[in-house]
Amino acid sequence: MDQYHRFASHISDAVQLTQPPVGIKFLEKNTAIPEASLARGHRFCQLIMRARHGEELVLTPETISCPGAAAALGFKPLPPNLEAGQMLKAFGIFADQGKGARTIRAMPRLELGRYAGIIAGPLDRITFEPDGIIIEDEAEKLMWIALAWLNRQGGRLEFSTAILQAMCVDCAVIPFTQHRMNMTFGCYGCRDATDMKPGEASLGFPADGLEELASNLQFLAQKAIPNCRSKGIYRSLMEKIGPGGLNKN
Repeated sequence: MDQYHRFASHISDAVQLTQPPVGIKFLEKNTAIPEASLARGHRFCQLIMRARHGEELVLTPETISCPGAAAALGFKPLPPNLEAGQMLKAFGIFADQGKGARTIRAMPRLELGRYAGIIAGPLDRITFEPDGIIIEDEAEKLMWIALAWLNRQGGRLEFSTAILQAMCVDCAVIPFTQHRMNMTFGCYGCRDATDMKPGEASLGFPADGLEELASNLQFLAQKAIPNCRSKGIYRSLMEKIGPGGLNKN
């Protein structure tokens, strides 16, 4: 797994990530899962949080605690009160129950019962071949990672989010099933249940694009990233504006 450790270092060094990227893998049926590796009573976003902090753990249909993520990962059917939008209204997320239900129905999900579990671990010490990569950090750092992905073929990137199930759907399911990068602002659940900071966001992408993305980030780190972060154009403007700058009345 040395190549994944190397790619993690390249990405982290290029944008100065505060924590390592996380690798995830969907586990096929009949996969042997050691008891010691199980994350019991965890949400998917909490699994990713612990992976960011250095642990390699597995979440299964028996150990997951979030009904939305359980449905998104194909572990369990969607509870009726969530599908009907009642839960979203009760939490004050949607004022209109019907619009909450419409949002839930639009969520991409994996086939029910397709996978036995999902494993997550820090990319800089990962012990398995990942299906996807998830990175959570400040928005500016994610901007450069998205630009590195865009360097693969040019054009534009399109991101999909419902501001719900940001980690499980937006960063895991969509990149896995649609084979593309997806970025999200976060959501009620992951911000309430993890150490995600107000200025942070997250993104996910297929693991088979990791090597090229890491190489593209190294290219950006040679000139574009340090030049932009120096804010030379902004400083030039402040010199023109003079004393008081933008605080002039």
